[in-house]
Amino acid sequence: MIFTTIIKATFLTVTVSALAVRQTCVDTCGSVCYWASDVTAALNKGYSLYEDGKTEDSYPHQYNDYEGFDFPVSGPWYEFPILSSFKVYTGGSPGADRVIFNGDGDLAGVITHTGASGDDFVACTS
Repeated sequence: MIFTTIIKATFLTVTVSALAVRQTCVDTCGSVCYWASDVTAALNKGYSLYEDGKTEDSYPHQYNDYEGFDFPVSGPWYEFPILSSFKVYTGGSPGADRVIFNGDGDLAGVITHTGASGDDFVACTS
């Protein structure tokens, strides 16, 4: 009985610890918290399409930075949707949020239409 309780307690501790690590936000767009794996998955899909000269409903496409963001990597930049459902975009409605990357596949940032005027973007918080 004591042995079973120790195993259950150990399993619970490991499970809770794994969840705590997984639930760390790296970018928040509006009220949506994105994990590093979400950003990486969107970036990888967008860059893969870019390299292959393909698109999913016109994404990725060049991002012109009319808002004047100070990205940590040089352009030209491209935008690709990152979905609040945490699935990788495969066409259809792109939602409000985007990963921005350059022609080398380097992440420039994560931006959103949420809280912006018209078709403008604002930076997601890190």
